[in-house]
Amino acid sequence: MPSEVHRRTFLQLLALAGAGSVALPGLAEAGTGFPLVSRGKAATIVVGSGDFPGVRRVVGDLAADIERVTGVRPAVSFDVVPARGPVVLVGTLGHSPLVDDLVAAGKLDVTGIAGKWETSLSQVVDGRLVLTGSDQRGVIYGVYEVSRRIGVSPWYWWADVPPRRQAELHLPRERFSLGTPHVKYRGFFINDENPALGTWAPAYFGPGKAPGFPNGFNHLFFAKVFETMLRLRANYLWPAVWGRAFAEDDPLNHATAKEYGIVMGTSHEAPMMRGIEEWNRHAVPAVRDAAGNITTPGHDPYGGTGEWSFRRNGEAIKAYWTDGIRRMAREDFEGVVTLGMRGNGDVGLPDGDGIELMREIIATEREILARELSTDVPQVWTFYKEVQRYWAKGLRPPDDVIVVFTDDNWGNIRKMPDLSLPPHPGGYGLYYHFDYVGGGRNYKWVDTALLANTWEQLHQAYAYGNDRLWVANVGDMKGNELPLQFFLDYAWDPAALPAERLSTWERAFAAENFGAALAAEIAGVLHDYGRLQSRRKPELLNRRITVDAAGVITYDDQMTPFSLVNYRELDRVTDEWQDLSARALKISARLPAAYRDAFYELVLYATQATANLYALRRAEFTNLLYVTQGRASANALAAVTEARFADDLALAAKYNTGIAGGKWNGFQTQPHIDYGDVERYGPNAPWQQPEKDNVALPDVIFPAVRRVDLPAAAALGVAIDGSADAWPGAAGRPVLPEFSPYQSAPPQYVDVFNRGRTPFRCTVSPGAPWVQVEPRGGRVTEELRMTVRIDWNRAPKGTTTVPITVSGAGSSVVVDAVVRKPAGPVRGFVEAGGYVSMEAEHYSATVGAADVGWRRIADIGRTGAGMTPFPVTAASRAPGAGPRLEYRMTLFTTGPVTVWAYLSPRSNVLAGDGLRYAVSFDDAEPQVVNITKATGADDTAMNRQWERTTSDNVNLTSTRHTIAAAGLHVLKFWMVDPAVIVQKLVVDTGGLRASYLGPPESMRWPW
Repeated sequence: MPSEVHRRTFLQLLALAGAGSVALPGLAEAGTGFPLVSRGKAATIVVGSGDFPGVRRVVGDLAADIERVTGVRPAVSFDVVPARGPVVLVGTLGHSPLVDDLVAAGKLDVTGIAGKWETSLSQVVDGRLVLTGSDQRGVIYGVYEVSRRIGVSPWYWWADVPPRRQAELHLPRERFSLGTPHVKYRGFFINDENPALGTWAPAYFGPGKAPGFPNGFNHLFFAKVFETMLRLRANYLWPAVWGRAFAEDDPLNHATAKEYGIVMGTSHEAPMMRGIEEWNRHAVPAVRDAAGNITTPGHDPYGGTGEWSFRRNGEAIKAYWTDGIRRMAREDFEGVVTLGMRGNGDVGLPDGDGIELMREIIATEREILARELSTDVPQVWTFYKEVQRYWAKGLRPPDDVIVVFTDDNWGNIRKMPDLSLPPHPGGYGLYYHFDYVGGGRNYKWVDTALLANTWEQLHQAYAYGNDRLWVANVGDMKGNELPLQFFLDYAWDPAALPAERLSTWERAFAAENFGAALAAEIAGVLHDYGRLQSRRKPELLNRRITVDAAGVITYDDQMTPFSLVNYRELDRVTDEWQDLSARALKISARLPAAYRDAFYELVLYATQATANLYALRRAEFTNLLYVTQGRASANALAAVTEARFADDLALAAKYNTGIAGGKWNGFQTQPHIDYGDVERYGPNAPWQQPEKDNVALPDVIFPAVRRVDLPAAAALGVAIDGSADAWPGAAGRPVLPEFSPYQSAPPQYVDVFNRGRTPFRCTVSPGAPWVQVEPRGGRVTEELRMTVRIDWNRAPKGTTTVPITVSGAGSSVVVDAVVRKPAGPVRGFVEAGGYVSMEAEHYSATVGAADVGWRRIADIGRTGAGMTPFPVTAASRAPGAGPRLEYRMTLFTTGPVTVWAYLSPRSNVLAGDGLRYAVSFDDAEPQVVNITKATGADDTAMNRQWERTTSDNVNLTSTRHTIAAAGLHVLKFWMVDPAVIVQKLVVDTGGLRASYLGPPESMRWPW
């Protein structure tokens, strides 16, 4: 069958990419394949004049692509087949007499193609290359597949990827099909497009055509979007809505969609094929008092009150919707009609969320469709945010309506179909986010998607029967190229992309856009970029979220989430980013010059700019800490922060004017540093981008750095690992974190610093010869870091406190080193520093059941892989009866301990009251944790608990246990529900210190 031909071809492609070969099915050798271009002459492209508009148009793109690669432009002929020379025959089954004649003559086998949805076929017949398909888009996808084979990336225009130049093009003669897509409608939502795309597009393509609205997007802009959609095998679009109205901004917009063969839709808040801005531009809502009486009249084009309210302005709303469907009928474009109603501005309805009201709204919309067009037109109801309450309350749309479930705006799907119930006849869809505006904070600047996380959620959706319509919010589209392409590739054929092939897909993406030679290295950068970026959105790098004993959540928008003093966390994560940026820069220098603009757009800018932002934040927050300690070095860090801010501006300027001949001027204007600056731009600052009057503000450094006015005389200062305090001055005696022969945390340190401008000499005297300090002293101009280590061969057993005396500038500070050398054998993970930390993938044993086991998903966690029950559709299990993961360890501490489970921040997608897991030690009864209840996160109310879990990208829950005796123990993590992903487990025996990612993994000895 053709679908099997496709499957094998695609898997061969991935295997080739994994071996460092080309990124697409290969070209044939000259003399063996069809001569698309040979000896300076190109095959003639023939298409029927009566075929679909999209088919007649796409042959021009094919001719242009062939010219891009070879410099030779093929002739395009309508209806007439040349008597001599090679011919490419392009046509739709049932709409091209030239193709249909071949089928009738038995020369073209369309078995498995005819009658299918969007299914292509390529076959050489009588020496002619036939590119056909079951319908218009099936043909178009087949034509663009030829473009990809010859070396034209789908991103040739949007990311300036150069074609792979070659003089000869010969295509394989074998019968080939891309197969039938598994998800019927596949597309994206251009959204949150100000300031980047909203600044750039009208300047590049010209203003919108609607009088008074020059920032609208015209048909020239959308033509480029539509072309890229089809090259990526997408078919469905929600157009931009921030102050934009697709139908009004250019009368040719819908006609252009029809010309390209695109299925148009409108977003979840825009019913009946009318964008909400079409209402806002022409309506002024009435103002009412608390009793509901109009105090200031409003108006709209339909004689109503101007209110977006079905209860108070129902007749005008109905007329407005009717006009939308009439326009759809009149302009005869293909579309999926959004049903339902939300409040104006992406909020809940002002009329309340009563089921009867929504039932009436949908019935009214269906009546309009039946009267003005047909209820056979595809329809969708998207259960976004508060709309999901209707589903929870039992309201169901008519059987033929597609039900679209959504994620929580942060990549965690909120609801799956209940497999215990009959499936909804209209099928299910998915609305997913790679961009978001809202609480806890916007993320719009650069791609922050982690493919492992996206894969897991898409796999789960498809496994639960969600396959009718998928749409992704991609913000400006540009900047989210990689996750968008992955989303569409997976929707086309989920079986071709199992988890173990994600790295192969990344290599194929790199090879297609940058060639095979450096594809593996580029893919490695892309992979590590997604892994590091997923830890926290860059917009949130100045917010620390804390929870007190009473569960009260506090935001500090002038503090790093990473620890400045524990486990060297901020240094470690920043250094990882600097290493990644250095790798990307080296690759850029080795690439041929023609690829460097594309590399900057697709890889280097986001990598380098994010690394620079981490460096800025490290300097900034270290500066603020050092100011409180009175360190002389604080002033240098203020200067470093300002230098990194200048680098941020310079990187954006290069994007805008230094690449692609200035093509993208104005695009890289998204603020990302000044979030939280309430004093500068008001009460929305904790979540909204810096803006005034809906216009983005340029970034400033926030929080602002500070400088210390230093005295002339030298003055001793001492700070230590694990503390933000400084001595002399702080209360109590400084105590270093506990030393252990089994510690995996970075070595403890003592910082000796100057609180004045005059240098001084310092000395360090440990109270025991087996406590080693390097260096033992020296000249202190600003600061000197001294690393403390233990000679474990000489250290006594048990716990010993050793004083370390630091002297200089006429004063001394005594620092205590607590040294713990346990006795007895150790096995498994070993307690040190008051904790045991384990990556979930490093289990000692895994115990499955007959129909469910555990699946490792590489790098889905913030610090490693994740483990999840598999298959994802497995039934829930009684606590202690399901599969489990076992972690063997040695504990030296007895009494109460806390087990912290670091879990992916999944929503409760199942029918119960929350996702659950269980934990036990040894043979004790498992303790069950309902994650949803324990965290308190509500993805419908979008409360602070939910903001915390999504912002921190983790569900952090705990259980308390009692360890009766020191020695060897087994921690067991039990499956109760599917859809739970455990990333890391930490046993706090009393010494766990605060950090964002948790402590480094503990040392592990053979069991």
